[in-house]
Amino acid sequence: MVRPGVRGRPLGSALPLLLVLFDLQYQGAECGINAEAEKQLEMGKKLLAAGQLADALSHFHTAIEGDSDNYIAYYRRATVYLAMGKSKAAIRDLSKVVELKQDFTSARLQRGHLLLKQGKFDEADKDFKTVLKSNPSDNEEQEARSRLMKSDELQRLHSQALSEYRREDYAAAITLLDEILAVCLWDAELRELRAECYMKEGELGKAINDLKAATKLKSDNTEAFYKISTIYYHLGDHELSLSEVRECLKLDQDHKPCFSHYKQVKKLNKQIISAEDLIKEGRYVDAISKYESVMKTEPNVPVYATHAKERICHCFSKDQQSVEAIKACTELLHLEPSNVNALKDRAEAYLLEEMYEEAVKDYETAQANSENDQQIREGLERAQKMLKQSQKRDYYKILGIKRNARKQEIIKAYRKLASQWHPDNFQSEEEKKQAEKKFIDIAAAKEVLTDPEMRKKFDAGEDPLDAESQQGGGHPFHRSWNTCLQSL
Repeated sequence: MVRPGVRGRPLGSALPLLLVLFDLQYQGAECGINAEAEKQLEMGKKLLAAGQLADALSHFHTAIEGDSDNYIAYYRRATVYLAMGKSKAAIRDLSKVVELKQDFTSARLQRGHLLLKQGKFDEADKDFKTVLKSNPSDNEEQEARSRLMKSDELQRLHSQALSEYRREDYAAAITLLDEILAVCLWDAELRELRAECYMKEGELGKAINDLKAATKLKSDNTEAFYKISTIYYHLGDHELSLSEVRECLKLDQDHKPCFSHYKQVKKLNKQIISAEDLIKEGRYVDAISKYESVMKTEPNVPVYATHAKERICHCFSKDQQSVEAIKACTELLHLEPSNVNALKDRAEAYLLEEMYEEAVKDYETAQANSENDQQIREGLERAQKMLKQSQKRDYYKILGIKRNARKQEIIKAYRKLASQWHPDNFQSEEEKKQAEKKFIDIAAAKEVLTDPEMRKKFDAGEDPLDAESQQGGGHPFHRSWNTCLQSL
């Protein structure tokens, strides 16, 4: 049997010493003389006392092979099994001890105690009652009576728990089951019942813990694996869901619910992984299409639609499709106003659309929900700079282009506007002065936006031609319109 869990370890760690001390009074002569078996027993006993469980177990195996009627050998091997957390194997050996020596009350008490932990009340009661009828010592009698009383109490609590479950008072049932499972650690059915109650109460994480314990406590527990998989699936963890349903199919490849669920999870998992790979490759349009397929594959579990919408919002933003990004992100934020990823992506789309106040607001909301996110902090600072910058001179607006315009678009816009605002096109001195100023601004915009380093600074919220940053003041781009004309 697989180890029943952490809560069972204190028993396993304490029993070896207790059993070793107890069995000192039972000498080999009572079991029949077998020199080689006794030698193996002695060696195993020393290794057990030293905590070398695997080596001790090997010697006890050999002793039993040499003398299959040596109840002490079985008893000591049971001790090792308990220390290793193998309660089923320990019970088998203790049963053999009782078969060989029916008046060995310590073995009966131990077996009854282990059966109680498994929730086998009738079998445990039988052992305790047999001890009481066998002229036990005072300590043994006291222990047997105490455990019988505990068994009666647990059975009463069990009946109450089932009653509360049938009445659909799951919280009350959980309280009662908690008390029972504090003793009956290894009862798979009780853990499955409590898992059902947790599921009804919406405590899915606790339900998973109980079901996982049940898969270890009961062999071939396909139903528990299936339930774990479906819980993970509804929580949105498709990868863990796929892993658990595979365990179900390993036990029973013809399990219809598991196989049907497996096909669904596998398809969805494949689509999501494929979509994420496309995002890594920068193929945002294809990733959007793949996530739209995800929503069609699973229309009934909201978490997948929400995830898909979040990633579609991200793809539009990364692909600089700002209008579509704002629309997709806003749709998601109506459902999840505090979705940090959607807020960041919409903020970036707002910046592309030169909606700086909206971008600042989104970044501030994102920061309120994720204070330690460095990306949000940097994005907010950049948005605030761009907002401040927009209140001054905006080179993109001067040329009438988008912030994601390519160099060829910048040059084309510049040439068109420069020709339009050429001072020679105007007659009066006042018009010429206004045109010259406009012409110089157009040339400055072209200068900044066609230079990668200068454009990078401007996009980060810093104007590389800001007169305030120049020594001596004055316009840093102070050239005559005739000079500017030469760059046409």
